[in-house]
Amino acid sequence: EVQLVVSGGGLVQAGGSLRLSCAASGFTLDDYAIAWFRQAPGKEREGISCISDSTGSTYYADSVKGRFTISSDNAKNTVYLQMNSLKPEDTAVYYCAADRTRWCYSSYVQSMQNWDYWGQGTQVTVSS
Repeated sequence: EVQLVVSGGGLVQAGGSLRLSCAASGFTLDDYAIAWFRQAPGKEREGISCISDSTGSTYYADSVKGRFTISSDNAKNTVYLQMNSLKPEDTAVYYCAADRTRWCYSSYVQSMQNWDYWGQGTQVTVSS
């Protein structure tokens, strides 16, 4: 059974950092790409980052580029999202999702129907 478990959200002041984890089971990161999404109240879900271990492909949305870093630990079958220089506008529920794609790029990541498996969300709140 494929499962994604998200952890690491919380409350942080603007300028602070958080690290989210997406622990995968039922498949290996060699076979699936993992993407991070977020959804703020009243807004559409946005794909913000993606990593494919099979090709080394990564993707960052402009809104997080230079502040967020995606990485993977194959031994733990876990993908991380290190979030630095957080801003109040980063406040959202964050999700991870998995798909068999080998490449991460904007139009693919932003199409929610491409992503086969989803983890539960975790709240990230950035106070000003």
